[in-house]
Amino acid sequence: MWQEEKNRLQRTFKFKDFAEAFAFMTEVAFAAEKHNHHPNWSNVWNTVEIQLTTHDAGNIVTDKDRQLAAAIDVIFRKYS
Repeated sequence: MWQEEKNRLQRTFKFKDFAEAFAFMTEVAFAAEKHNHHPNWSNVWNTVEIQLTTHDAGNIVTDKDRQLAAAIDVIFRKYS
């Protein structure tokens, strides 16, 4: 589940391996472009950590973050 902390929405996603994690990240990248809103994220092997905040609103959580988080959740369901 997404956690709101320190003006960020954060979530950690686990996958069976690196290839699956990378495929997820690729889909998220296309969704981020579509939303014109880009995550802060990191990947180590099968784990992807994502943080969302709206920089142009003063680094706070806005509807843009919640909308992208919802889109990411839809993508993640394909891998669960």
